[in-house]
Amino acid sequence: QVQLVESGGGLVQAGGSLRLSCAASGIIFSRYAVGWFRQAPGKEREFVAAISWSGGSVYYADSVKGRFTISRVIGVNTVYLEMSSLKPEDTAVYYCAADMGSVLRSSSNEYDYWGQGTQVTVSS
Repeated sequence: QVQLVESGGGLVQAGGSLRLSCAASGIIFSRYAVGWFRQAPGKEREFVAAISWSGGSVYYADSVKGRFTISRVIGVNTVYLEMSSLKPEDTAVYYCAADMGSVLRSSSNEYDYWGQGTQVTVSS
């Protein structure tokens, strides 16, 4: 059974930082590209960042570029999202997802497996 589990969410003041983790089981995680998405109340799920299976390629949404960093350690079934200079508009449930494709993608429809999400709340 494939499981992706996000952790590290919480409440933080604007300007603060958080690190999210996405741990996988039931799949060979190192064969998958991994993406982070987020969904705020009343809004559609949106792409945040993605990283290739090797960690050699990354891709960010313009809204987080320069503030968020996605990373992975080969051999460890975990992908990280370091978030800094957080803004109230970053408040959302954050999801990680795994994609067998070889090209980094921003469309949620392309991802094969999803976690349950972790809440990030940024207060002003």
